[in-house]
Amino acid sequence: MSGIVLSASVRQNLLSLQNTADLLSTTQNRLSTGKKVNSALDNPTNFFTAAALDSRSGDINNLLDGIGNGVQVLQAANTGITSLQKLVDTAKSIANQTLQIPVGYGAKSTITTPINPGATADNILGTSAKLDNTYVGTAANNKLTVPAAITGATLLSGGANTDSVANSFAAGDTITVNGQSLTFKASAASGNNEINITDSVTTLLAKIDTLSGGTGSGVTAGAITLHTGTASDLTITSSNTTALAGLGLGTSVSRARTAGPTALGGPPALTLSIAATNSSSVTSNITFGTASGQVSTLAQLNAALAPNNLQAVIDPTGYMTITTSNDAASSTIGAITGTAAGVGKLFNGLAGSAPVTDYASQTSRANLVAQYNNIIDQITTTSQDASFNGINLLAGDQLKLVFNETGKSTLNIAGTTLTPAGLGLRAMTKGTDFLDNTSANSTLDALNIASSVLRSQASALGSNLSIVQIRQDFAKNLINVLGTGSSNLTLADTNEEAANSQALSTRQSIATSALALANTAQQGVLQLLR
Repeated sequence: MSGIVLSASVRQNLLSLQNTADLLSTTQNRLSTGKKVNSALDNPTNFFTAAALDSRSGDINNLLDGIGNGVQVLQAANTGITSLQKLVDTAKSIANQTLQIPVGYGAKSTITTPINPGATADNILGTSAKLDNTYVGTAANNKLTVPAAITGATLLSGGANTDSVANSFAAGDTITVNGQSLTFKASAASGNNEINITDSVTTLLAKIDTLSGGTGSGVTAGAITLHTGTASDLTITSSNTTALAGLGLGTSVSRARTAGPTALGGPPALTLSIAATNSSSVTSNITFGTASGQVSTLAQLNAALAPNNLQAVIDPTGYMTITTSNDAASSTIGAITGTAAGVGKLFNGLAGSAPVTDYASQTSRANLVAQYNNIIDQITTTSQDASFNGINLLAGDQLKLVFNETGKSTLNIAGTTLTPAGLGLRAMTKGTDFLDNTSANSTLDALNIASSVLRSQASALGSNLSIVQIRQDFAKNLINVLGTGSSNLTLADTNEEAANSQALSTRQSIATSALALANTAQQGVLQLLR
């Protein structure tokens, strides 16, 4: 080939064709690959920069799967919490149903005491009372030849060897009872202040009881027993002391009434303490009286008893009854102390009776316990099932998410054990729980706390889920930014390259024609040679 000689114009046109062919090849390569930088030879800076951007984009894209799984873990936990809240709400309805059925006891624990004289619902203090007292005379005999103990049938006067008192009463004799005279008559007697001398001891004792206000005076083994009554002390004198002594009553009788319970208001003011009835109650400490903070009415007494789940009523027969409320129907009234429970006082020796179970009601309550325990079991299994890909945030597991290729941007989400124990709930026992309203109310309190815990956890999960979704969207957008940046550095403008290809094709045709013209001179010589 070295022997071939080309003219300068031919060589120039040939070189131009070669350059055009090279440019056309480059343009066609860009059109086929869509890139203007296909290797480091094309543009080292852009090539390696784009490679770094593509590499980071790929790393972040690989993290999206883990982030997506994290979103599902949070969604599973949130679904579990939603179901747990519904179960807790169902348990609340069961506890509320317990409050609607009759209390489980036919008779509740009670104490009963008579009220002081003069006491009413508007003034329970009353006055100090005097109680009936007895006077027992000495045994006396009748006038029988063989004397025998007098009886209620023994006559007040009579002859020898008769069942009459040893010393007969005569007409005109008198007996004075609490200042009121009883006159003996030889003829028929009338009214409460006259008695026939031939009447019996029983008739005399009845007249004395009428005048004194006492009741139940009688004769036992020859000894007369007299009752003072509660209206006044007993005093008896007689114009015939000999006959009075023949009844075994001596020359006169004097007997004071027994001191009764002190008025609640004193002086001094009495106190009453009733120990806590059950775990939800508080001890009742009461001071009776009319001063500030003291109790003088039934309404004030009930206000003081209410925190101890107790209530008081006064019935028409004059008795005060304190009983447990429905909230503490299964409990017995606590120990009673204080000066109002001292010897001779209204509340002395009192203790609450045991409550009496109502079988039908307790059966209904036992059924509700079974339903409640079923809900507790479902809470356990639901919290165990709220897992995704082996991670359960409701079982105390931890979720760690990585958001960037270096592993420095992370989020740690700590789970919480939301079992019944974790929520502060427990299974109930038939015959022990739901026996009264206090048990139901305590359960409702625990369920309300559990609801608060669930709402708090749902809020925390929602916040974390929002963060993860934001980072997921951020990662997707960042991948797009990185890809766009890489493309800007390497992608060819197809419109431009197509135009270049068209221009180069035209140039190549022109160069071919020019080469043909450059060879015209040689073709003329060839023609001459022919």
